[in-house]
Amino acid sequence: MIELDHVLIAVNDLENGALTFEYEHGVVSYEGGRHPDWGTANRIVPLGDAYVELVAAVDHEKALTSQFGRWVLAAEDGQPLGWAVRGDIDEISHRLDLPVGAGSRRTVDGSILRWRHAGFDQVIAEPCLPFFIQWEPGAPFPGDGGTARLTRLELQGDPERIAGWLGEHELPIAVTPGAPAVVGFELG
Repeated sequence: MIELDHVLIAVNDLENGALTFEYEHGVVSYEGGRHPDWGTANRIVPLGDAYVELVAAVDHEKALTSQFGRWVLAAEDGQPLGWAVRGDIDEISHRLDLPVGAGSRRTVDGSILRWRHAGFDQVIAEPCLPFFIQWEPGAPFPGDGGTARLTRLELQGDPERIAGWLGEHELPIAVTPGAPAVVGFELG
């Protein structure tokens, strides 16, 4: 079964973005870590079974050489950038004929958090679609903790395309027709 994993929000500066997010939503974030291959870093807003990832380019030269880094650089400050769902990455990649990649970041305690992902190329072209993620067995889930929960994700795009991409699910999403985008979210 597919579950909502996280929502990405692009920020120009992680510290200022975290303060703004806390002021607007009443929830705090913690330092996540760096994605050295992508030139980005993040802060995590834990929401129990999901999280918000505030992400910024911190090494502009490196970010320009990575697809993910360029995606973050092109976004407006505070803009919902994309979203991710978690599930059986091998089944999903087979169903949708997607290549599977690997990602990692060093956490503030020095450990390495690893995951597998699929669908980045399509998501960058159609941000209403999520990318797929599967955390390494035994990896701590970044969303653990927090007092708020992600209760709704608002998308704009082709509802049939999104439904076909996701397959069977019970995600708290609302889709309106229009240009592909993550429009907003609600915390409760």
